Amino acid sequence: MPIFKRKPFGLAKPPEDLESSELVYQVRFTKEIFRDYQEYLNRINLYRERVWMCKSTGKSNLTYEEALVSEKHAIQKVQQLPNELVAPALRIIQYSMLSLRDLADLISKKLQKDLFVGAELHGKKDGDLYPCRVLKIVENNSGKIQYEVALLGKDKKITENIILHGDDLVWKKTPFSRNILKSFIRESTCRSIPWAIHEKLAQKHGISTDPPEELRSRFFFQDGQLVNKTKKRKNENRNNVGEANGDSGKSKRKKGETGNPDAESNQPEEEPIKYPIDDLLVKPGPDDPQFTDRPSLSRDFNVPMDCVGDLLMAWDFCSSFSRVLNLWPFSLEDFENAICHKDSNLVLVVETHSALLRLLIKDGGEYSFTLQKKKRKPKISLVTWTEYICDFLEMINITELCSYVSTIKRGHYGLLEANSKLAILCELVCHALRTDAIRGKLDELIEQRQALGATIRGESLEYARKKREEKEQLKNEPDALVKENSMESTGSNPQIAENGDQTAELEEGVISSRQSNAFHNSRKQLNGQLKKAEKQNVDPKAETENTTNSNEKEAQKQLNGEKKEDQEKKSKEKREQRKEYFQREIEKRNIRTNPLGKDRDYNRFWWFRRDGRIFIESCDSKQWGYYSAKEEVDLLISSLNPKGEREKALQKQLEKLYDKISVELQKRSKDLAQKIALEEAVLRRSTRVRAPPRENPANAFLKYMNKWKED
Repeated sequence: MPIFKRKPFGLAKPPEDLESSELVYQVRFTKEIFRDYQEYLNRINLYRERVWMCKSTGKSNLTYEEALVSEKHAIQKVQQLPNELVAPALRIIQYSMLSLRDLADLISKKLQKDLFVGAELHGKKDGDLYPCRVLKIVENNSGKIQYEVALLGKDKKITENIILHGDDLVWKKTPFSRNILKSFIRESTCRSIPWAIHEKLAQKHGISTDPPEELRSRFFFQDGQLVNKTKKRKNENRNNVGEANGDSGKSKRKKGETGNPDAESNQPEEEPIKYPIDDLLVKPGPDDPQFTDRPSLSRDFNVPMDCVGDLLMAWDFCSSFSRVLNLWPFSLEDFENAICHKDSNLVLVVETHSALLRLLIKDGGEYSFTLQKKKRKPKISLVTWTEYICDFLEMINITELCSYVSTIKRGHYGLLEANSKLAILCELVCHALRTDAIRGKLDELIEQRQALGATIRGESLEYARKKREEKEQLKNEPDALVKENSMESTGSNPQIAENGDQTAELEEGVISSRQSNAFHNSRKQLNGQLKKAEKQNVDPKAETENTTNSNEKEAQKQLNGEKKEDQEKKSKEKREQRKEYFQREIEKRNIRTNPLGKDRDYNRFWWFRRDGRIFIESCDSKQWGYYSAKEEVDLLISSLNPKGEREKALQKQLEKLYDKISVELQKRSKDLAQKIALEEAVLRRSTRVRAPPRENPANAFLKYMNKWKED
């Protein structure tokens, strides 16, 4: 049971008089049932806060579910402790006053002396140490305990059985780690220092529950629990003082607290909902903005709906690794039309299959070995490519796909259904992903991404260092300016210097003619006279020069400030440009396509940069649709509720990529408009001079040519 505020947290009891047809809210991992939605939500939010501690390991800052998982793993490790050692360990624990760490160390030392059947350690034979396993504990005629052990060779195979004394057996490392023993101590005890094991464990292993003599003076049993006498006495004194003050034994409590600590821990105060929460728990609120209706999806796919995922996967792989495959890129529409076409030797289909097969042949794996057995030539042509497809299908030996071999051998590949063609392509892609060429390319891309990321971090650190240096210089500048101003104020005005000389002479006369106790009064008078003289006898030329100098300095400072601002602005723009450049380079080296996110109903959203559209996959992967206009994306973003965890993450990702998605969609719309215009132009031609079918943009896949094909 996870710990909350250093106490076990009791679960809520099920509501009374619960009917079988009544709708309730249940917490998945505790099976607690609530009638009221707000109570359920408060409990869920409490379980999601990082205020829980694992009872077995002592780990803190966990959610309730993380604490449960941690306890489960700890219990599994504790169960590795052999039954022969449980009772001795519990006897050491019972009423020990050591700290948890010291107690675990003490148990570890003592358990090393208690050998058990199955223990793997090292035994001495002919002066050398050999790994061995204890098979049996035997007692010789003199009553001494000996151990029958099996010496272990490589792969822990038994090589020889011998009998050794306990002194000849050595642990090279402790049989159980300190953490496992700590978990065992926590699981076995109901209180700490003095540690008291659970009563059922004590009865099972015959361990006394009576405290030893040295503890009886400090502790006693009350209601089956060990109670500290000193703390009990302090509580009684506090209650007596409260009664004397007219409080009737009630201590001062904060507002909302109850006298029962268990009730306080088990009934948390209702708090406002902290968003985001699980999307299915979000309910409409008065402060919610006006969400737009989500636009309807386009579903005009040529392939069957359950094959759209395979179509996207095969096309995305061929597009991403087109250089490695030596395959000229093609659009998704062309690929879809080619898959649905009934021509058996369509160039786009032939080149796609041939590129994947060549990759498998170069890899020198199982497929290459299969071709060598059949004495096939490594060169694939437009005539022989179907034979290599059949060899591949026979090699993988998948019953459903092997049933297509006879049709393909007769030269009727084009007559296969679209889902059959895509199933074959997907198997080819899966095998291609395991080749050294693709793995090497992935490693290269990962290294390049890491290098670009390191460059970005290095430039950021360098910029931060320069900023710190500039701040330090600015801190030192005021002191220099103060010194400079003081020098200018004393040396620039000749009137002040002259008056200063007069002051020195007068001071000398005053000091020589009067007593020292009158010196301070005369100095004050002289300072007053000097100030009047400065006000009355100011040189106009000097004043004009000072004003001019100050104006020039201010202008110079303003000019320098403007230059500095311009430099900082240019520097910032340059940094932003470099950062954007590095981000673009990282995106070019994309390793795999990940979904943008999920909505409330767990529908996944995909965006393929080379196509531009946003595809939506249902949670069961059986339904697909897409958005192909910028206005549809705007409505989609406006329909997402940021109070839900999934929709907030999806909205954030869409807003982050909004500019790129908009550019691709606008480009796609222009291309589509041009295609429609060309199709209409073809239809407007005279029926007497019919245009060749390949001039129609819809048949562009028929004109595909692999410009990167190997010779």
